[in-house]
Amino acid sequence: MTRLTSHRIVALIAGFATAGLAAPRPASALDYAYATAEPQKAGWPLSAEEEAYVLKPEYERRPGSEITQHKPELWPVVPSAGFWSGRTWLDTHANLVKVAQTHKGPIDVLLVGDSITMQWGAAWQKHFGTLKTVNIGIGGDKTQNVLWRLDHGGVEGLEPKLCVLMIGNNNCFFTPETGIEPAAKGIKACADNLREKFPKSPVVVVKVLPAHTPGNAFYEDIKKINTALDGLKLDADPMVHLLDLTNDFVNADGALKKNLFSPDAIHLTQEGGYELYATKLKPLVKKLLGSQAP
Repeated sequence: MTRLTSHRIVALIAGFATAGLAAPRPASALDYAYATAEPQKAGWPLSAEEEAYVLKPEYERRPGSEITQHKPELWPVVPSAGFWSGRTWLDTHANLVKVAQTHKGPIDVLLVGDSITMQWGAAWQKHFGTLKTVNIGIGGDKTQNVLWRLDHGGVEGLEPKLCVLMIGNNNCFFTPETGIEPAAKGIKACADNLREKFPKSPVVVVKVLPAHTPGNAFYEDIKKINTALDGLKLDADPMVHLLDLTNDFVNADGALKKNLFSPDAIHLTQEGGYELYATKLKPLVKKLLGSQAP
């Protein structure tokens, strides 16, 4: 069988859209919109060449960097390892790979995302403590970082009955360059990746939570990303469920409900924000896990 290239897949998808038909998911999560110079596109452990590549600052590995062309619209939808300083981000991912390997086989819930996912604590234990859960949230992650982790050992061997994805907040730091639509498409790419890897598992995609204050560029871009996400119709796939918590986390004037957020106006308090998040997530968990749900 001839393997479809990313260019042929894009053309096929465009053709389906023109014909008014539902576009098929790509044959493989490795078929992205752009092929970077990354030597190892998937798998774990990393080769020495791949490790040297991902330890370069992320801006040196973005789509187009290898040909000195600026392609920011592709950043959110093309896998890229994160970078903090030195080996820190890569070592964090490596530790989560070990967690996945330790829990190989059936689990109840896979949590995927950035620091908001990573910081689930007392509220998760209170509401979902009986569920076998693997949390692969990493602080600061963007959609492209999650895509890279999913393809490089982050979920290998796991068999989740339910995936919960929340990602996109950190993409707002780059929307002046990438634009809004690519950030929304990055969220969809993460959901598609999970659907491909776990075709029998429903995916709950939690829209980006509000942050900062109305009028702030970050706040307004989150609203725009969530609107763009609606246009992508992720829930046309009956196995994908969108959860919008925006109205629960803001007052009538759009301002954040302060008791739900930490002082940075991004992260959540356990007793406020995560408690509410868990309460709103629980009906979906019950619906999708059935008798196994707490």
